[in-house]
Amino acid sequence: MKIRFCEHNKGKGKVYRRLEEEFPALNIKIKDCVKQCGSCREQPIAVVDKQKVTGKDGDDLYAKIIELIRKDAASE
Repeated sequence: MKIRFCEHNKGKGKVYRRLEEEFPALNIKIKDCVKQCGSCREQPIAVVDKQKVTGKDGDDLYAKIIELIRKDAASE
């Protein structure tokens, strides 16, 4: 599973650190741009396996990413 955060997104910091600590085996990176500029300016965003995931705040984004990680783990 690939998880990408935009360098310029304000909601990325805490979410990125929590995921890195809890899931060190996942491919998680902060990129210069994830090509989601409209959404990126307005709310916390990540791209998970080429799928845009947004949240109302960092905690909401984190919860949505965790849900995707669990679904992915269950399907393996």
